[in-house]
Amino acid sequence: MNKTPHAKHLPPVFRWSFLGPRYWPTWILLGFLQLIAHLPMQINVALGRGLGWLLFHLVPSRKRIADTNLSLCLPELNHAEREQMVRRIIQSCGISFFESAMSLWGPAKRLCSSHSIKGLEYLQAAQAAGKGVLLVGCHMTTIDICGRMLASHIKFDILYRQDPNPLLAYMLVKARESFNGESIISVETRKLVRNLRAGHIVWYAPDQDYGIKHSIFAPFFGIPAATVPGTGRFAKLGDAQVMAFMHYREANGHYRIEISAPLENFPSGDDLVDSTRVNQMIENMIRKQPDQYLWVHRRFKTRPEGEKSVYAKQKK
Repeated sequence: MNKTPHAKHLPPVFRWSFLGPRYWPTWILLGFLQLIAHLPMQINVALGRGLGWLLFHLVPSRKRIADTNLSLCLPELNHAEREQMVRRIIQSCGISFFESAMSLWGPAKRLCSSHSIKGLEYLQAAQAAGKGVLLVGCHMTTIDICGRMLASHIKFDILYRQDPNPLLAYMLVKARESFNGESIISVETRKLVRNLRAGHIVWYAPDQDYGIKHSIFAPFFGIPAATVPGTGRFAKLGDAQVMAFMHYREANGHYRIEISAPLENFPSGDDLVDSTRVNQMIENMIRKQPDQYLWVHRRFKTRPEGEKSVYAKQKK
């Protein structure tokens, strides 16, 4: 007897209930996003800076989280340097809101002329050999816009966490799949492995804290961090190469994308060794442009047994 799939395993679909009053605020938001997506890029970046200024003054909890993360991960920064870095981080978060709109609904031609890419030949060589690629990235604030730019060169699937708002989840997947490959819900790991075995490129970001249940503690900037060991496991099960996907916003409005050569001797078969190596790779990505990383995420929320929370001040 076949079991009915759990809702969290199912891709989002259109529902007639989306037309009801409950979802009218979401429709207004989507209309706004599609409108600003067609504004010139310089205007969107300027609006993003303004939004970042507002967020800096209106969301103090995120400032404290970012400051805590920086004090742990970049202890070489003094108080004044951290404060300036936090300002730039939150400004970058504001810019990313408008970049995401451009990436999802903006004209492709505009984005194609605003970036450079290095290392594309590694992906092309893997595809020519019929090998799948686990394209490992992290939550830089340029994640959406540079993903759209990469999609203009080569198709790839995305492993993602589904938004709790079903209308927003549906519209995000619909937009991404109009220029990307498949959107794979994070719990659908079997589909991920099948796609890798079939020679797909799959984007994957293992840099956030997903709790203790599926994680191990591996060093991240020298601090034990709950880390999902999926990179090594998926690479082994999918017989896939692992490459780093790096992307940055430059001061002149240009975007820089870099793809690394495949990791050698990976996976090793040891989850801790492999997770440590992946965390080190992500550290290197972040250090190139630390003010563009999503430091407002509580990366060290899950602590080893007996260790106190590093975000005690954020508790209510």
